[in-house]
Amino acid sequence: MQAELKNVKGEPVGKLELQEKIFGIKPISSFLHEFVTVYEANQRLGTAHTKTRAEVSGGGKKPWKQKGTGRARSGSNRSPLWRHGGITFGPRYKGKPRREMPRQKAKIALAQALASRYADGAIVFVDKITVDEAKTKNVAALLKTLGATGRVLIVLDQPDKNLTRASRNLPNVAIQLASDLNAYIVLRSHKLVVTQPALEKLGARWN
Repeated sequence: MQAELKNVKGEPVGKLELQEKIFGIKPISSFLHEFVTVYEANQRLGTAHTKTRAEVSGGGKKPWKQKGTGRARSGSNRSPLWRHGGITFGPRYKGKPRREMPRQKAKIALAQALASRYADGAIVFVDKITVDEAKTKNVAALLKTLGATGRVLIVLDQPDKNLTRASRNLPNVAIQLASDLNAYIVLRSHKLVVTQPALEKLGARWN
């Protein structure tokens, strides 16, 4: 299974051998949906918390006597029936439980996501990406040359300080290391620009 390798000018410079067990498998939508659901659930803070009548300050004194006023009986002005009272059946934060996804399933989901993007023609393989100056216009021009539009994910084998600084002002461009890549960020991106060293490092995760 081969793919075209380009340089930063968008010119073909050779061929790449792709692993069938990563880019050649058939994506299963229900499997990818399960991974995305778990991933998004773990990203939520889940800190919503309401106070019951026992936790709202005040309300220690009975508003009026039990009988003889002609009004409904009331024991506290912090009852849920009152304004500024406690909340009934509201969300209660007791520590957010983390949903677990087995590593093997997460790896399979990543392979399916990459295979799906590759089948759509949304992955561009380049020999290397180098930025001499940390200027945003250089990265914007580079991506335009490669035909990378929309939400773009640049996959590297190691951190690049200049590239990170040059791309941080581009709202639709993200940089990810091959060792940290997951199915969610792959599926969220419209176009992936993967360097040859990053592809090799990515393949090492299956070897």
